[in-house]
Formats: sequence, C-alpha cells, structure tokens
Amino acid sequence: MFSDKGRCKVSSCEIRFRVRYDEVDRQDAVHNSRYAMYFEMGRTELLRQNGYDYKTLEDKGIKLVVARLEVKFLAPAGYDDELVLTTRVGKVNRAKLEHVYELRRVADNRLIAQGLTVLAHVRADGKLTEIPKFLFPAE
Repeated sequence: MFSDKGRCKVSSCEIRFRVRYDEVDRQDAVHNSRYAMYFEMGRTELLRQNGYDYKTLEDKGIKLVVARLEVKFLAPAGYDDELVLTTRVGKVNRAKLEHVYELRRVADNRLIAQGLTVLAHVRADGKLTEIPKFLFPAE
C-alpha cells in the first residue's frame, strides 16, 4: 500500500497563520487548548507535502492517533498575531511516529511554544499495530 511513493522525503515544514478572535481567552492570549489544533495543522501540512492526506490514509484503514501531547508555553500570543509553526519529524520506529514543534510570533521572532506529539497506528478494532514503513523518513 502506497509503496509507489516510497518513504517521506520532506521531514520539516512551516505554516503561517493569524490568531483568530475565537482562539483567545479573556486575557487576550491564545487559549491552551488551541495548541493541539495548531500542531495538528502542522502535521497535516507535513503529510500533504509528502504526497499524502489523512482522509486517504484513513479510507485505507491507516488510523494515526495521538498517544502523547506535550506543550511548553513560553510566551503569550494574542488576537491577530501572525505565527509561524515549524513541524519536524522526530523519532520514528515500529511503534511510534514523533513530531516536534516550534511556534514563533512573526513580528518579533519570539518563541511562543515548543511541543511534541507521539502518534500510534491503530487498526479498526483499536488494537495497536506497526507504523507503516512509507511514513518513515527517507534515509
């Protein structure tokens, strides 16, 4: 499955976006729950740059679930701030696919947050299974 594309050649990507009004709390800071969404946006784009998309993978029975999420909050971001998120592939092995993140404010290049996610591959019945080889970085 997907062997015609080989392994992932792109191991890092950047996306830019602006903080929307509904993403901030009463202190005009991005609510902590939004960082998981931002990280998902980065993973989705990185996957897309490698020629894949989550919908197609899931239609083929490949379900990647977040098994671990870490966020280190370093500075607040507010409404209408332009942010740049760098997403990199971390450790990948049979059991896990790791991504690391850096979120910066464009105006002053200030590091806003750092993060990590670990994805696991599960079958339709919810049982863990190996990460597909085509999701490994090219060597």
